[in-house]
Amino acid sequence: MARIELNSVAPDFTLTDFNGQSVTLSDYQNDKNVVLVFNRGFT
Repeated sequence: MARIELNSVAPDFTLTDFNGQSVTLSDYQNDKNVVLVFNRGFT
């Protein structure tokens, strides 16, 4: 697993939101702040 240092630029990625829609980080570049939450144990 790659380690990302604090305050570095996040790599672009796509994840599925809770509605099953794909969300890509770069879609929000220079537009909105993004907060990521990783819940352990949820499927």
